[in-house]
Amino acid sequence: MSGRSEERAKFLADRMLGTLTRRLRLMGYDTLSANSLFPGSRREDTVLLEIARTQGRILLTRDAELARRAGEQGVLVRSEQVDEQVAHLLGLGLVSLHLSFDRCSLCNTPLRPARRREIEGAAYAPEAREGLSFFWCPVCHRLYWMGSHTRRMREEMEKAGDE
Repeated sequence: MSGRSEERAKFLADRMLGTLTRRLRLMGYDTLSANSLFPGSRREDTVLLEIARTQGRILLTRDAELARRAGEQGVLVRSEQVDEQVAHLLGLGLVSLHLSFDRCSLCNTPLRPARRREIEGAAYAPEAREGLSFFWCPVCHRLYWMGSHTRRMREEMEKAGDE
């Protein structure tokens, strides 16, 4: 799998990897989640394998049997800690450590620059906006910006990359 270009890597995560899904989206990776695709069913594993195959996605799972069934297209994620999960994907050459704010962390939709009215209409937007870049999800209407939380995530990611 290390032959895949990380710029083009697309992922599909099982239900046990919600935090990793959100982190990969913030890193700019197109990442579908089983949680948002359909309610759980007995055929879920078969459906996930089919989606990964037809859409050219790497299946990320904590289920060893599902990873085995996915073969070269699957990655078994053993750790429960998101930083260790990202470090594992980094070690496989599937991702690079950067926060791009290209995608909504909730719905995976590509973000666009926020308009003034969207920033002003978001009750949770920071009062001090000088020097901040804002991004908007046109589907779930969520505002993103690069603030102190972004700096902390970057520092955590850099630390994970050094390990």
